[in-house]
Amino acid sequence: MYTDADLTAAVQAGIISAEAAAALRQYTEQQRQSPAVDEENFRLLSSFNDVFVVIASVLLLVAVGVLGGSMLGSIGAGFAIAAAAWGLAEFFTRQRRMALPSIVLLLAYVGGVSFSLITLTQVNQGMQDAAGVGLVLAITAMIAAATWLHWRRFHVPITVAAGAGVVVLALSACVTELILPEQAGGWLACLFVAGLAVFALAMRWDMSDPTRQTQRADVAFWLHLLAAPLLVHPIFSTLGSGANLSVAAGLAIVGLYVLLAAVSLLIDRRALMVSALVYVVYALNMLLKQFGEMGINFALTALLISSLLLTLSAFWHPCRMRLLRCVPQRWLRYVPSLDE
Repeated sequence: MYTDADLTAAVQAGIISAEAAAALRQYTEQQRQSPAVDEENFRLLSSFNDVFVVIASVLLLVAVGVLGGSMLGSIGAGFAIAAAAWGLAEFFTRQRRMALPSIVLLLAYVGGVSFSLITLTQVNQGMQDAAGVGLVLAITAMIAAATWLHWRRFHVPITVAAGAGVVVLALSACVTELILPEQAGGWLACLFVAGLAVFALAMRWDMSDPTRQTQRADVAFWLHLLAAPLLVHPIFSTLGSGANLSVAAGLAIVGLYVLLAAVSLLIDRRALMVSALVYVVYALNMLLKQFGEMGINFALTALLISSLLLTLSAFWHPCRMRLLRCVPQRWLRYVPSLDE
């Protein structure tokens, strides 16, 4: 099965004309009775060979890490894993363009570099003063630089989100430790602000490709997937969790998810809803515990959420059409058009 990204690559390689690719896209959209932009195409598997390569790659990386650790120590193990992941990416990412192996190899590369740099500087002993915070920032800059080099070489869509995640965690830790050490909830506030920043970055990538026909849309997908928990988790933690979750807090979490669903419809991104789904499931589960039978509350929660999500999926385009009619006209230039 050919994806939209495959068509774009074929046009760039001169195999087919841009007009032929556009005609094929239009025909496919008419067959599906939904604009291609609303489908939110996402490539993860092209065949079972992707899974086969991932299993073999993970085994190889584990072996390299163990051997590197025995010969070079913990620092060498991380760098050895990163080097092996880069080498594998030269073939499976750069030449074969396999989606799932590319994601796994990117995460292994970033993880290996991060582990070695953190171990090398012994940051795990904690940040006691401004010097410690400066060290963390220096390490973060080196990890971000290594991630940028990977992006420049391979252009794996998840790379930008991985780099953003590293920066978010490091900056949040620094701000919490140095500026807000005595303030309760400082960490959560930092995560929420970071979530807004990541969401803004995702929207910038999205707006650069409103028709969702280039790799920029895939980059935005992963950034939205990262932004949702950063935005929802601080609010969820502030409202309460566990057995102490009140009815009002549970309803507030459900309301927050409804708002998130409206934003997802507006920007045409289901990733936001999926990433925050665990929170609303938990909240509804706790609410039903207070009013229903303990043995069936999770089943009722799953039934309710799944029914709503399937209904929304089936009528995504009509729902989005109605929502866009209610927003100011000047906002429409920032979101995908219904006519694409």
